[in-house]
Amino acid sequence: MEQHSSNFIRTIITEDLKSGKRDHVITRFPPEPNGYLHIGHAKSIIINFGLADDFKGKTNLRFDDTNPLKEDQEYVDSIKEDVEWLGYEWDELRYASDYFEEMYNRAVLLIKKGKAYVDDLTAEEMRQYRGTLTEPGKESPYRNRSIEENLDLFEKMRNGEFENGSKVLRAKIDMASPNLNLRDPALYRVSHASHHNTGDKWCIYPMYDFAHPLEDAIEGITHSLCTIEFEDHRPLYDWVVKECEMEHQPQQIEFGRLNISNTVMSKRKLKQLVDEGFVDGWDDPRLPTISGLRRKGYTPEAIRDFIGEIGVSKGSGVVDSAMLEHFVREDLKLKAPRTMGVLKPLKVVITNYPEGQVEWLDAEINPENPEMGTRKIPFSREIYVEQEDFMENPPKKYFRLFPGNEVRLKHAYFIKCEEVIKDENGEVIELRCTYDPETKSGSGFTGRKVKGTLHWVDATHAIPAEFRLYEPLILDAEEEEETEGKTFLDYVNKNSLEIVDGFIEPNMKDLKPQDKFQFFRHGYFNVDPKHTTEDKIVFNRIVSLKSSFKLK
Repeated sequence: MEQHSSNFIRTIITEDLKSGKRDHVITRFPPEPNGYLHIGHAKSIIINFGLADDFKGKTNLRFDDTNPLKEDQEYVDSIKEDVEWLGYEWDELRYASDYFEEMYNRAVLLIKKGKAYVDDLTAEEMRQYRGTLTEPGKESPYRNRSIEENLDLFEKMRNGEFENGSKVLRAKIDMASPNLNLRDPALYRVSHASHHNTGDKWCIYPMYDFAHPLEDAIEGITHSLCTIEFEDHRPLYDWVVKECEMEHQPQQIEFGRLNISNTVMSKRKLKQLVDEGFVDGWDDPRLPTISGLRRKGYTPEAIRDFIGEIGVSKGSGVVDSAMLEHFVREDLKLKAPRTMGVLKPLKVVITNYPEGQVEWLDAEINPENPEMGTRKIPFSREIYVEQEDFMENPPKKYFRLFPGNEVRLKHAYFIKCEEVIKDENGEVIELRCTYDPETKSGSGFTGRKVKGTLHWVDATHAIPAEFRLYEPLILDAEEEEETEGKTFLDYVNKNSLEIVDGFIEPNMKDLKPQDKFQFFRHGYFNVDPKHTTEDKIVFNRIVSLKSSFKLK
């Protein structure tokens, strides 16, 4: 990982290598291609690839594609893109479906050993037979079928002779086990569905808890790193590897999930938001998907630094979303050019500035990174300022434009508001101001001081642009949980996106998608790759400039 920070997984691997238990490290990142990855998956990617890199090991990218009803090539492609964008290269690309034949043979082995049987119970009946945390389960009436009958039925399952849901293959372990995962879990189900990788070759598919340990064993994975909810599944993981007589014994290690405040981290819920049109696809900048964060303008460096800072532990606490934003600002402050953009424009005419005259002012591209050089800004008689930078009847300590008040224009001159022009509805549509030519920025003028500094854009050279401003999609993290009569959709923030039209400086005319800038006072913005065209520039606000968050 980025900081090579100490954590309990690193300690385990170090001790395994030191003791001779392992002489190398192979990890894997095994997503199911049933949706787009989110930042929780980014944590798993960074842990698996980062630790393997630190120990000069290898990491496989493996698609856990055992459920054809939910999987799609689109998701496969997006996952590859996300892993590469985060800065990692897999050593081998694998698919669980590549091992279907071996998995089937290992299931036959379990049947022959009397460790698995074909069951006719329905899914509902299996739930009833399973028991509870305080009561043991009941054995299925089909549990004691003969090995010969089970082999025959399992082969018929493979041959497509049974309907969906009519038969399952179950492990024969212990219906009284205190661990419910060991109460004869299902290993195979019938599913007449076409698979993105194997087509129509199979009509039975292995369950995750059966397939996953076999995949790890086949690939020689040394340390199988997964999130904490799989801790109770570890005894079943080890049982499958042992009873299927796999040569290699992987070690499963669990770590805490990543939860972020005001953020939906459930793939099922994210899919619902996409499918029901609450957002603009899987890459909507309001989503915590890696593609959404990328489109919003987050950088892989910021995400890696964020994950490195929160560290690796068994706990799954909630991380403040402001912490992630902090690392975005830290990464962009030296990279992003400074510029001015007016999001809700109000026209200002400088009445004593010569008509037709344009002067070009000098400004640093990034004051915190002088090596980026300088830019030229046009200034003339007509400019745009922000609507919110003018008030006709201001409260005390309002230092921006109001009748009779003087302010500084960033990089330019002092101007004084002399007249307010309104339309027939009484709305302010234009300000008429005067400027003082002695007050040019950088001239050393010390005659008087003003308290307000405004950003602006020259009206004759300005380039139109659309700005998309985002707020959290779920405002109250506590209320995201589903309660009686409500679902998490009832807590979706209907004001999570505001679209405004404005102007930017003319030096930005050659923008490319994913170019990033800091707009004076407004924050960091990214050129949207989805909606920007030759005729229209669209910016996504990545993050505002200021935050109360302080890194401890």
